[in-house]
Formats: sequence, structure tokens, C-alpha cells
Amino acid sequence: MLFFLINVLNESWRMLLEASVYILFGLMVGGLLKVFLSPAYVARHLGRGRYSSVFKAAFFGIPIPLCSCGVLPAAASLKKQGANNGATTAFLISTPESGVDSIAITYALLDPLMTVMRPAAAFISAVVAGVTENFLNPPTRATLAMADLSCQVDGCCDGADCSPETHANHHPLRERIAHGLRYAATDLWGDLAIWFMGGLLIGGVITTLIPDQLMVAYLGGGPGAMLLMLGVGIPIYICATASTPIAAALILKGVSPGAALVFLLVGPATNIASLSTLTGMLGRKATLRYLAMLSICAVTCGLILDRLYVLFDITARATAGQAAEIIPYPAKLAGALILVILSLPPLARTLRSLTSRNPKSCGCNNNCASGAPIESTEKTRQDT
Repeated sequence: MLFFLINVLNESWRMLLEASVYILFGLMVGGLLKVFLSPAYVARHLGRGRYSSVFKAAFFGIPIPLCSCGVLPAAASLKKQGANNGATTAFLISTPESGVDSIAITYALLDPLMTVMRPAAAFISAVVAGVTENFLNPPTRATLAMADLSCQVDGCCDGADCSPETHANHHPLRERIAHGLRYAATDLWGDLAIWFMGGLLIGGVITTLIPDQLMVAYLGGGPGAMLLMLGVGIPIYICATASTPIAAALILKGVSPGAALVFLLVGPATNIASLSTLTGMLGRKATLRYLAMLSICAVTCGLILDRLYVLFDITARATAGQAAEIIPYPAKLAGALILVILSLPPLARTLRSLTSRNPKSCGCNNNCASGAPIESTEKTRQDT
């Protein structure tokens, strides 16, 4: 048993070393997005246009770091401010499936082809689902949503009673950048840390415990492997960042990259809690269409990805994790230690919540399960 635990920890530490610098980079970009790009501001682009709004929603959702739990109140706010059902559906799919942090860690733990295919598949899935929704259920009215112009640093003004020039000068660039970095290190990583560390441990268990032959036999490729991954990924709650080390471990064990991509797409975009919330937000038929289009697109993209690996004569098992080799070991070690230190406060909060009478139901450190609008709290802007 001790030998098993040591092997699991060794494998988990190895993946953390490979991913640490890229995670820190993704966190930095995510923090700056929080300061310079407000999801509520994006909402005003999503009310007009039966199909253009869908493309905009899918595109805007790709870099924004929000989990499948945290994206719900954000999407509810978009819909309340005028986004149609198709645009809301596209945002609900592309946002949790991708993000600057998950793209960075995909490059670290997997390979360039998967790094490109993951956000591309997220965009395609979002567009197909959104266009299908607006085609089958055309929006009856399209209203231009009001942009949230309030200060993203400390809410010092609402942006409506002062000119844009005056508002822009309330905080110098250096102060806004500093606020974004503090947000990334505390709030953003606070919601990511526990799930990511859990994903590392699961990846370590898979690498240590499960025989290669078993993975190759059942998940080596083909539609059957994709459908099995759908069954695994749809009901569970896992964020885009935490799913990546699990996918890397599966690929190293012989799972086809296409099957791993299906897990990377449906795992972060769906779970039992979010699907029940979607039913109330969009309706039962729209939720079923959401799930059907997401599943079809995920399987299709998985099959295409497997063909691309064959076409380019790339062995995913041999290249997984090789992208991180360009980072020198001292930088990896420093990045890993920084992430461990930043993870201590979220770990302490989680331990306290587990011993309290009312632990948070969705695993986030925010109000994402409450359906609070995004403008009411900063903490719904994160990607778990």
C-alpha cells in the first residue's frame, strides 16, 4: 500500500512539474481578462442576430475562465440582459470547455495538435448547438443588452454618470494589472486549486493502477470508446483544468486522443446539477437539444482527431507531456512550489467547509450555485 501511494504521489508530482509554469501563465491571462473584459459587457453583443450572436457568444466564451458551475449565473445574466437562447447555449458550452488556463495546461501535458483541437472543438460544438437552438426555436424578439460599465477594479463608479475618459482614468494601468494578478492568485486559483490537485491525484492513480492493456482494449479508439467516454463525462463535475491531467494519464495508458477529447469536452460542460439548472433556464426541450448537439459534436470531433493523428503520423502516447520539456527544471520546480503555496488557503477553506453544516454543493468557493448575477459578485468570474 505504501509503495502504491508513493508511486501515485510521484506521478502526480511529475505532472504538476510539467504543468506549473503554463498554469501560472494561464492564471495571469485570466486575471487580466477579469480586469479588461467583463462578461456583462460582452452581453450587449449577444442580443441581436439569429446566428451572428451565436458566433460571438462561442468566440467570447473560449478564453473566459469559468467552470460549469460558475458559468450558469453568468449565462443567466446574459439571458436576462437580452441574449437569445442560441447565444446563451453557445456561451454555456464554449466557456467551461475551454479557457486560457486550460489551453496552457493542455500544451504542457499533451501536445500541440490537442492544444489546437480542444478550443476548436469547443467553438464548433458551441456554434452547432447554438445555431440548432435558434433554428428550431427562433428568438421572438432581440433586444440590445445594456453593457455593464461599472469599474472592474473596485466598483468605484457605475460608468454611467461619468464620461468614458474619466472612468478610464480612475485607476492607472499598473493598478489594474496588479488587481488582476491578485485576483488570479487568490479568487481564480482559489476555485481551481482543489479540483486541479484532485485531478492530479486521479491521474496518478490511473497511471499507477490501471494496466495499459485494459485501456487499449476498451478505449483504444472508435465510436465505442467515444460513447463510453460520454457516459463517464456527462454526469460528473470536473473543470477544464482538472480534466487535463486525467486525460494525459489516459492517453499515456493507451486511450485514443479522440476518446480523451470527448472527455475533455463533455466533462467540463455538463454535470447533473448544471443540467437540472439549464432545464429551468432554457426549458426541457432546449436542454435536451443542448445535450444532444454537444454529444454528437464531441464524438464527431473525437473521431476527426484520431484521423488527424493517423494522417500526420503522430503517436499521441509518445508526445504526451513533451511540450513542457522546453521549460528548464528550476523554472518547473519554482512554478510547482508557487502553486502548492497558493493552494494552501483553498485547501484550508475546503477542509473547514467539509466540517461545517452547510458545505457548498457545487465545489466552488463562490456563489455560483445560487444563480446570483455576475455583476453582484466578483467570484462568479472564475473557472474551476
